[in-house]
Order: sequence, then structure tokens, then C-alpha cells
Amino acid sequence: MIDRIWSGRSALYVLLLPLSLLYGLISNLLRLSYVWGWRKAWRAPVPVVVVGNLTAGGNGKTPVVIWLVQALQQQGLRVGVVSRGYGGKAARYPLVLNVETSTAEAGDEPVLIYQRTGAAVAVSPSRREAVEALLAAGPIDIIVTDDGLQHYALARDIEIVVVDGERRFGNGWWLPAGPMRERAGRLKHVSAVINNGGVTQPGELAMQLVPGKAINLSSGAERDAVTLNNVIAMAGIGHPPRFFNTLRNLGISPVKEVAFADHQNYSAEELGALVESGQTLLMTEKDAVKARAFACPDWWYLPVDAVVQDADALLARILALSNG
Repeated sequence: MIDRIWSGRSALYVLLLPLSLLYGLISNLLRLSYVWGWRKAWRAPVPVVVVGNLTAGGNGKTPVVIWLVQALQQQGLRVGVVSRGYGGKAARYPLVLNVETSTAEAGDEPVLIYQRTGAAVAVSPSRREAVEALLAAGPIDIIVTDDGLQHYALARDIEIVVVDGERRFGNGWWLPAGPMRERAGRLKHVSAVINNGGVTQPGELAMQLVPGKAINLSSGAERDAVTLNNVIAMAGIGHPPRFFNTLRNLGISPVKEVAFADHQNYSAEELGALVESGQTLLMTEKDAVKARAFACPDWWYLPVDAVVQDADALLARILALSNG
């Protein structure tokens, strides 16, 4: 139902407009309080790059963070990543991740970023505290924030917005009548717009999510996903249909597709009940970081990598900051 409302296919959004107008008023006042100097943002002693979005729901932001961190690491930079850690609850904040940190503590996306990149990662409701914790833990050349476009208390040098190229901005209204955290006009003031999987608009960078080989959660074995038999597909991400469409594009016709809420925690019993004898459970990498500890031998995940075209100028601009 919410997808129909946000996409404009349902007129029920009109009932939510009063709440949306209130949301828009508050969010605009918050941003302007920093723009006009009523509140002072904290500036880190190293450059800060924000990767965020204007809409709620999955836009492909985390794969872009991983792509950016790896691109900067390849240039010899020591990259730190900070995040809110949504879906996790730590005993205390800030929390600097290590190999034993669970998704229950840090949230699924920070753990995924840490495992994929090996970068220093910290989570906290206060991005400043997360940055300070990373700087205290070891040398860092540049900070990348996973989300946080609307966290204006942290000053930033570069703002990158990831746009879902297929859904774009839906009906264009603020939450909850529409999907917008900020209106589309905000794009005029950011450093770069990355279009995930749709027709790019002038000035946008095209991006595709490219799937790799399926990886077994228990053994780490790899194989072409299309060779898996009797697949039960599951996804607990912001926009599960994107994952299911990826599978179909690979030639996989799942026996069943199961969508969970974004950031949902799982149990062995819950996921085990999805699969019958002779079937294979295939999930996203974001789901896998939460299920690996109790995975069965027939559970697999499909990693994806962001491929951003014509990004040389953006990367050069970021590198210039780190060298400055």
C-alpha cells in the first residue's frame, strides 16, 4: 500500500499531506538553521564525504559507499566510515567495529561495509562522536559517511546523492505522504548525483549494480547463481523487488519470493521455515551478514558491486581534498 501511495498510484496520499507539510517545515528549518549560522556544524580535521539520499527506502546507497571506499583505498588513502547504525543497539556509543561486532550491535549495513572493505567503521547517533572515535583509534585520511545527508551537525566537503533511477522521487512529497526526506530541489546544491539503474538525467552519473557469483554462507564456496536449484529468494532491504528482478535477469525463476522489512533481524527457525527439502535459500549480502552465524549448508547469498560510470572527475575532486 505504501508503495502505491508514494508512487502516486493512489490518491490516499492527500490524507497525509498535513503531516508531510509539517515534516517539510521542520526539516527545512533545521537545514536553514545551519545555513544561516543559527547552529554551528562541527568540522572534522580530515575531509568528510557524505553519501546519502533524498528518499526513504533502498536506493543502492550502501553499494556506492563500498565502491567509494574501495576506490579511495586503491589510491592509498586510509578511509574511515561512520554510520548511524540503524537496526543495531550497542551497549554504548560510539562503537568502533571489530571482527566480533554483531549486526545486533552495529546494524547490518555498517557490518557489511566493514567486512567488504576492511575500513575502520564506527557507529553512533552522533556522527561527530563516531568520527572522533575513529580518529582516536588510528590515523585516518578521509571520512565517508554512510547516509547522513540530513545530519547537518556534521560539516561536509562533498555531498553525493544516490537516486533510484526507476522510482526516482515518486509523487514528490515529503514523508509520510511521499518518499521524500528533502525535495528534489536539494540536488542543485550537492556535489554529485548517482543514478542507480535508470535513465540518467543531465549531470547525473550512471550506475549499475552488477551481481557476482553466489556465495555459500557456511562454506564460502562460490558458483554461478543460475546453477542453484529450486531457489527460494528472500530480501530484507529497502526495495526487495530490485533483488528479485536481478535474479530474473540472471535467468533464475525462484520457486518463491519472500520480502522482509528493511533491517529486520532473523532467527534460524524463521529462515529455516522458508526452505523445504531439496530447495536452496538465496538472499542478499545484507541479509547474509545477519544469518551467517546460524546458516544451513543450502543457504547462499548474491553479492553485488556498484559500477559508476564517468566518475573520474568526482574521485579526482575527493583526492584533491585529501591531498590539500
